[in-house]
Formats: sequence, C-alpha cells, structure tokens
Amino acid sequence: MTVTTPSSSSSFESSPLDRLIKTVTGPVLTPADSGFATEIAGFNLATTPVPALVVGARNAADVAAALQYAREVGLRVGVRATGHGPTTEGTDYLTITTGRMNQVVVDPVQRLARVGAGARWSDVVAHTAPYGLTGVVGSASAVGVVGYTLGGGLSPLGRAYGYAADHVRSLEVVTPDGNIRRVDAGAEPDLFWALRGGRDGLGVVTSIEFELVELNAVFGGGLFFAGSAAPAVLEAWRLWAPTLPEEAGTSVALLHLPPDPQLPPVLRGQCVVHLRFTYIGDPLVGADLLAAMRTVGPIVLDEVGQMPVAALDSVHRDPVGPMPAIDSSLGLSELPAPAVAAVIEHAGKQAKTALSIVEIRLMGGKLDHPQGVANSVTGRGCAFHVIAIAPAAGPLGHLAPAHTTAVTDALRPWSTGAVLNFAGGVRWAERSALWSPEDRARLAHVRSAYDPHGVMRVAP
Repeated sequence: MTVTTPSSSSSFESSPLDRLIKTVTGPVLTPADSGFATEIAGFNLATTPVPALVVGARNAADVAAALQYAREVGLRVGVRATGHGPTTEGTDYLTITTGRMNQVVVDPVQRLARVGAGARWSDVVAHTAPYGLTGVVGSASAVGVVGYTLGGGLSPLGRAYGYAADHVRSLEVVTPDGNIRRVDAGAEPDLFWALRGGRDGLGVVTSIEFELVELNAVFGGGLFFAGSAAPAVLEAWRLWAPTLPEEAGTSVALLHLPPDPQLPPVLRGQCVVHLRFTYIGDPLVGADLLAAMRTVGPIVLDEVGQMPVAALDSVHRDPVGPMPAIDSSLGLSELPAPAVAAVIEHAGKQAKTALSIVEIRLMGGKLDHPQGVANSVTGRGCAFHVIAIAPAAGPLGHLAPAHTTAVTDALRPWSTGAVLNFAGGVRWAERSALWSPEDRARLAHVRSAYDPHGVMRVAP
C-alpha cells in the first residue's frame, strides 16, 4: 500500500491518514519523513522494519487510533518498544512504537509496580531499588519490561522466583478492535492467560502491573576461564549445576570477544569461558557453592562478589549498544557429555566461527511451574536452555545464520521446547510447536476471538 502524504486538498482533509494525524498526540511518520529511521530503529540491527507507516504512541488512545486506521485502510499492525525482539514488519504494516510510554509507579507497601509499555528494566530498577524491592529482572536492564514479560521473562533470578510473567497482576491492552481493556485473573481471564507467555497477535499492551519481591542484594558475578579450558570447565559445570539449590542460578558461555577497548584488557579479542552465577541468600553459602568450580581451570578474571540487585547487568555482561545479531535457541531435557562435546566442536577456541556466544543456562526450580495464576509461558520443564548468537557483520557475518543453527541442530537429540523470547531465529510458522497441542489450540481460539480479521496475526 502507498501511504498518501499530507496536502492541502479537500480530499485529503477527510482522508483516514489526516484523521489519524489529527487524533494521535505522538508523531505519525512515513518512510519519506526525516524522523522515520530514528523512530523505527531498535537494538538488533540485523533486520530493520520497513512499514508503510509508524505511529509513535504516547498513550492508549493513540494506540487505539492507530489500530482503527490500520483496520480502515487494510494494514497489519506490529509493535516495537526497544527493538530487542523479532522483526517482521513489511510494507503492508503499520508499526506502533511505545517508547514514549515509559512511566513507572511503585507502591512499596503493596509491593507492586505499574509500568508503561516503553519502560526498560533500568527505569524500573531506579524506582524499586530504594525500597529494597525488585521485579524478576532480565540479564540486561536495557530490555523493555513489557515485551520481556509477555514472552515469559527468563531472569538470572528465575530459579528462585519463576518467570516474570508469573508475577503479573493485570494488563492494560488495546485489542485489535480498538477497545482499551484492563485484564486480570477475573476480567477476561482467557486473554490474560494468553498474553502472559503468548505475547504476539493479541493486542498492544500499554501498561503492566506486577508484583515485586523483597531483595536488595545478590551474591554472584562471573568467572572467566581461559578458552583452552573449555572442555574441563563445561564438563565440570554440567555435573555441578544440577546439584545447586533453587536459590542459585547459573549459566556457562563460550565467548569469542572482539578487541573492544571497553572490555577489560585480559578479555579483548579472546576466546574465554564465562561462568555466570547468582545466589539469593547468605553470601558465605553462595561462595561455598561456587568453590567447586574455581579449581577446574585457569581463571583470567574474577568478578564474583556481593552486589546490589541494580548491578545484575554485570553478571552476564550483555552488550549494551545496538548490534546486528542472528540467534538460534532450544531447550534441553538433559546435558550429557556428547552435547557438551558438540558445543565445543562448534564454538570452542579451535573453531573458526562467526559465533560470538553460545550460552547454556540451568533451568528448573520455580521455572518449571506457574507461580500463581496459570499462563501460556513456554519452556516449562526444560533442564537447560541454549542460545547461540553471531553478529551479522564483519568478515564472517555471512556465516552467522548457518553457524548459529549448526549449534542447535547438533543438540536436537536432547531438545525439548524453548523460551519464546529466545526464539528469534525460529520462523513464525514453527513457533506454534513451542506450546502443547492444548495450549496451541487455546491460543488460536483467543486470537481468533479478539482479532477475527487478522490485524495483528502472527503468521505471514
């Protein structure tokens, strides 16, 4: 579809686009407008949306107007906050950006936070930390709260608290019919179930209310081992990690790092093994739990200690700036020695690879079952979760898709499910396999009920 640009003609004065521009309080931009590229930009630069129109929403009424316009002119609708999630929007789309709706309100007595659709975890932490409270935050605080939570929300604290979606009390959502709804366990419970884990194709969530947990400090951080020690470290980790109590979380990652001056000198341009660890409780107990892993290889950098919850970013050291990235992921029912060998073959120090990271994360604990009202979160019952990431740039960038999928293909014999938020490399048509047949049918029913015309349909 071609979007008509504004003019002074009388025919334009009554056009749907003119009414949209007059109605919304945020910007309405076509690809010809100078601010379009900035408005649509996101964290993952591997794919950039090319919609016919972008609406920068400031409130739920703006979202409702955008959905009404899309229905009227026959556009599909996509949503972006921080741009960490998958991108599908083409020229037949209207994209709603929600970054301006970044309000955060904390009730420290009830231990609740109400957060706008554009808020990042860094915004929330700034408001909750003074009260010794936190949400079930992700490994990178630059990620948007709503998209992270609706896709499940897998946290370094997840084994102790479950998924972030488990702690949602209510949602404000604009459904494809343009109605602004408040949904919770008692009001439209099917939609409430579907949004918390199903995420896509159900409406545009404009705010979210969730429970906070009382926690102001965590024992943890990272141990970086020399890349040559990968076989010994991963073998020791696969046996050690399942013995941990649910108060402890851990992952291990093979990293091929660039010569970035922002990295510590000992890490620049190196292949290293990064053991990530968190423990909620007595730091002396946490140190005792971790002690067994300190002797399995040469440690080149030790960043473990007691830290405020606001410093959780330092555990994983995820990149903070925009980058072009390709990824592939899956859950594992077990992690036998052959699976570890396959990871090392594809991502070890000796591999000539486009991969920047292959992470294996311990799951289990409270992640296995909903903590409260049932939801549609995927990945329940995985013993481990693996994600392979490669930059889609540089001399090996053209190999990124093949090298990421080679890792997960090698681990297929032990695969079971996946976490939706990490399924960016999975084609839309294949994502339905993440849910059980019963949950898949229920999600399809809810989507059909709230979006019968497919304005926000998730499959091409």
